[in-house]
Amino acid sequence: MSGYGLSGMTVEEERPKKRAPWGVIALVLLTGLTLIRNGSGEFDVGPPQPASAAAADTRATQGAGRAPDPLPYGVPDRVRISAIQVDAPVIPVGLDVDGWVGAPPPEDPNLAGWFTGAVSPGEKGTAVVVGHVDNKQGPAVFYGLGALKKGQRVEVARKDGRTAVFEIYGIEVFEKNNFPGDRVYASKGSPELRVITCGGGFSKANGYDGNVVAFARLVEVR
Repeated sequence: MSGYGLSGMTVEEERPKKRAPWGVIALVLLTGLTLIRNGSGEFDVGPPQPASAAAADTRATQGAGRAPDPLPYGVPDRVRISAIQVDAPVIPVGLDVDGWVGAPPPEDPNLAGWFTGAVSPGEKGTAVVVGHVDNKQGPAVFYGLGALKKGQRVEVARKDGRTAVFEIYGIEVFEKNNFPGDRVYASKGSPELRVITCGGGFSKANGYDGNVVAFARLVEVR
């Protein structure tokens, strides 16, 4: 697939100056993730898929205790999900010249991408982290994403020394041709995170037909 360059933007040094409207991002991000098809789908056991009981309740409020204040802009450095043995570096990904969301290079299985068209993890709004489910050699960084359960945590270490800790409140798989962009990406008014990879059925002709999405909200800052 095409590269993930950001047209010279040095995201480590400054906040992106302009973000696309959420409606546009929902469409192009969905389209871009359709291209994350480097998974062979030929292993004895495919990636785990979310249970119906894990569906996100978007009406749910913050759990007991005061929610942390939103963080300022900060470039993510690593993502850790201990429940599925993820500890991966994060690189910035944006839109390429064709309007697709760039994905991390598929040849590196342990690499995640932060979509710079959204907020940074910990800021007010919905941050987005993407990664491959597998490649031609085997499982990749988010192969186990569909096995996550509500209450488990995602940690994002940032280059400013802070770690934003998110608690999962839903994990679902959506058809790419019927993707609920507004529900997935729109801001809930507080710091949230979406972790996305491919999932659902697989065919050699079209790759994976869905996206697995983990919904999480900020619960701690370290």
